[in-house]
Amino acid sequence: MKIATWNVNSIRTRLEHATNWLKESGVDVLCLQETKVVDELFPREPFEKLGYHLYTSGQKSYNGVAIISRQPMEDISVGFTSILPDVDAKWDEQKRVISGVVDGIRIVNLYVPNGSSIGSEKYEYKLGWLEILKDYLQKQLKSTPNICVCGDFNIALEDKDIHEKAKPATHIMSSDAEREALRENVLKLGFADAFRKFTSEGEHYSWWDYRAASFNRNRGWRIDHHYLTPDLYERATSCTIDIEPRKLTQPSDHTPVTVELSSSK
Repeated sequence: MKIATWNVNSIRTRLEHATNWLKESGVDVLCLQETKVVDELFPREPFEKLGYHLYTSGQKSYNGVAIISRQPMEDISVGFTSILPDVDAKWDEQKRVISGVVDGIRIVNLYVPNGSSIGSEKYEYKLGWLEILKDYLQKQLKSTPNICVCGDFNIALEDKDIHEKAKPATHIMSSDAEREALRENVLKLGFADAFRKFTSEGEHYSWWDYRAASFNRNRGWRIDHHYLTPDLYERATSCTIDIEPRKLTQPSDHTPVTVELSSSK
């Protein structure tokens, strides 16, 4: 099974990019972030014509997540409160979480808050959001032991995940508190970074700022991830970043990351 994650930065703007990439890549599941459209206006037909099933959670102009699956998915849940009914509904006002099960694997698609700037109100919101994520994942693990958590995490876990000109300790998406939150609330639950199973060196990125010719100069960040539970991590046969969509006219600032899993034993 091939599972991809891609922050498309507006699905209506990047619709042709997404459908063409699906046809070329042949992935089984595509998780999208920053779809920026309410569910009723999501462009479903082009994907359905390709034989895919769609599951969406969107809002106008901002955020939004979707899962596009070749096979029908089961047990679809949207937001934190669908799994954690006692959590304050404010954590679901921004559409950032959707999950479903296919072939016994729960796929959790996330668009983690950016945080704006270190110490800001949005930064504190991000750290709080990641704490809720821990409770959410713990609850999901009780019912489905095989989980792929993927999406735009807006966090570069290590310095080698950032181009050399950046200053990690003082930059949003790489501060100590953000990295510790990712380790504490995801990795310590038993999840592992699929990309690092196959690639140890730096200079592999999934996001490049639109400014300062960042893509052409490869001044990027690796902030789009697949985190796998132990059995899935063992079954992972590759995890790759496809930079080709970033070369297109009017591209998303992110590019797809795909993990491939072998069949269960």
